[in-house]
Amino acid sequence: MSVTEKQLQEVLTGFEFPGTPVLQGVYGNGHINHTYLLHVMEQNGNKKRMILQQMNRSVFKKPVEVMENIMGVTSHLRRKIVENGGDPERETLNVLLAKDGKPYYVDSCGEYWRIYHFIEGASCYEQVESEEDFYQSALSFGNFQCLLSDYPAETLHETIPGFHDTKQRFANFKRAVEADVMGRAKAVEREIEFVLAREQDAAVLGNLLAAGELPLRVTHNDTKLNNIMIDDATRQGICVIDLDTVMPGLSVNDFGDSIRFGASTAAEDEIDLEKVSCSMRLFEVYNNGFQKGCRGRLTGTEIEMLPMGAKIMTYECGMRFLMDYLEGDHYFQIHRKDHNLDRARTQFKLVADMEQKWDTMMKIVKNK
Repeated sequence: MSVTEKQLQEVLTGFEFPGTPVLQGVYGNGHINHTYLLHVMEQNGNKKRMILQQMNRSVFKKPVEVMENIMGVTSHLRRKIVENGGDPERETLNVLLAKDGKPYYVDSCGEYWRIYHFIEGASCYEQVESEEDFYQSALSFGNFQCLLSDYPAETLHETIPGFHDTKQRFANFKRAVEADVMGRAKAVEREIEFVLAREQDAAVLGNLLAAGELPLRVTHNDTKLNNIMIDDATRQGICVIDLDTVMPGLSVNDFGDSIRFGASTAAEDEIDLEKVSCSMRLFEVYNNGFQKGCRGRLTGTEIEMLPMGAKIMTYECGMRFLMDYLEGDHYFQIHRKDHNLDRARTQFKLVADMEQKWDTMMKIVKNK
């Protein structure tokens, strides 16, 4: 549903601005929410920037719960940042309240909107330009874990139910293979067998959580470089953003998804699988930053399971790509024939490469 100018003007009347808001236009290149830049002209002549977002209700069915999670987590982060002598205006997201005191506004069309204060003097980067960028990302997400290590994760809403329930995703995958609605299963038997042969892996992390051997944590669930604000002057990571998928989860999954995406030597949809491997150098760089950022808050079992987190997040993602291919490419956007199949194959190549390098990965995480 497109956003109208009238709708935008209505939304601007719903928030408690410290001045007069002026809409500047669409901002950023996000694919989930509609995002706009605002300039707020204060009475003293100063100009403040803010970010206005329409929340995507097709992805997040319960936007109120999303905002409850965000408010709980950012309030906790603010307290910790102040205790540590940091700057809570730059080191966590800050929400502008609506006139009714809520952290969101519901317009006459039933759409949900929120406003964040702009973090000045910092930028997001779509691609890792250096090992230092990857290290700063790891340090920031590790610090996120550290600051939230005493937050009661079980009180958070699960904004996307079963998001990293790999065992359930495996069951769904088997049903998709059996249904074979597009008649594609015969041509990808090798890829299907790759998934089925690792059924026990799909349950490993969930079983450890159920047994109390892995703690339930506050997890970000989208730990890519572009969700870190990097200070323009120091080039250091200062703030974790995009908290829509903050949920109860496992720290090893947050670590693993970063490795899946950031330590691969090729693009996610690379056709030439000879180019695809998991860089042990980048794995070590990220591990060092993540563990340093966590500052001793990880348990021994969590550290031991970091490589498994990398493997399982990669395996799960490949399984999802292959399942979407079998079902007719209805979930992930594709830009060419067999795009999801190509994506699945890169993930499976990474999994196989990690299995070959397992001893090295274990040595890296334990030696830190």
